[in-house]
Amino acid sequence: MYVVLVPLLLILMLMVVVSLVRGIAAFLQSTKEDLNREGTGATPSQLMQNRMMKNRIMFQAMAIGVVALLLAISHASTN
Repeated sequence: MYVVLVPLLLILMLMVVVSLVRGIAAFLQSTKEDLNREGTGATPSQLMQNRMMKNRIMFQAMAIGVVALLLAISHASTN
């Protein structure tokens, strides 16, 4: 079971970092015009920021679930 869960955890951790970097890159691409515009609705940059934040949270939650599963398996095997 560890053979599957540990690589899965590493992949999820990598995806968290990728989502974070892509979100920061989208944030840095925001221009002063985007911030001062009068229109309603989100800009493509803001939509990308939101999508990356949601992805990061989702990957973090899945990684926490894998860690909890690893702890449960470890605890069960020691008893």
